[in-house]
Amino acid sequence: MGHNGDVDDALATAPLFAALDPEGAQALRSSLVERSVVKGEVLFTEGEPGDRMYMILEGKVKLGQTSSDGRESLLGVLGPGEMFGELSLFDPGQRTSTATALTDAVVVGLGNEQLKPWLTGRPEVAAALLQALARRLRRTNEAMADLVFSDVPGRVAKALMDLGEKFGEITPEGLLVTHDMTQEEIAQLVGASRETVNKALADFAQRGWIRLESRQVLILDIERLGRRAR
Repeated sequence: MGHNGDVDDALATAPLFAALDPEGAQALRSSLVERSVVKGEVLFTEGEPGDRMYMILEGKVKLGQTSSDGRESLLGVLGPGEMFGELSLFDPGQRTSTATALTDAVVVGLGNEQLKPWLTGRPEVAAALLQALARRLRRTNEAMADLVFSDVPGRVAKALMDLGEKFGEITPEGLLVTHDMTQEEIAQLVGASRETVNKALADFAQRGWIRLESRQVLILDIERLGRRAR
């Protein structure tokens, strides 16, 4: 990989590394195994045993679950600097979701055995991981509350705002959000049918709040969309 600068930037923003001094970060970096995955490749599957976490260096990864009646839902879409599978470090056991590359991606893996000495020797690493877990839990709780209290257009607006915060680039026309998802995946993320989600998106577009592109959305009116997300 010739573009190591970006990779190191992505790692520097990861909660785990942000908590360490440069020597510690370097030492941890050298124990990580880099892995390239192609779009659609599965990193791990719900229900299988797992004992390693991953951090994303490049690309996007989606975390999904399948309900007992076969319906798919997306728990989230993650990008560079974010980690996933970290529950398995503290509690090796069955994976609670399936992680699939949404685009071609590069991730680094860290096994339970590799991390143990860090957790005991460096309390700040444990603290950073706990903070990341707490944040994940808070997000899950928020998402549950949204499913109960928010209407579908509200959830769609919120999902677009969240994706914009993560993947948005400011352009002269507005905030360009490259989410790399199909409409079906957006519906899975929002927890609603594709038809209802499409209707909400079409409505936002008609109002001039957004413009839909393929696997991208241009947010033209952040303020109004943000208000709809509440």
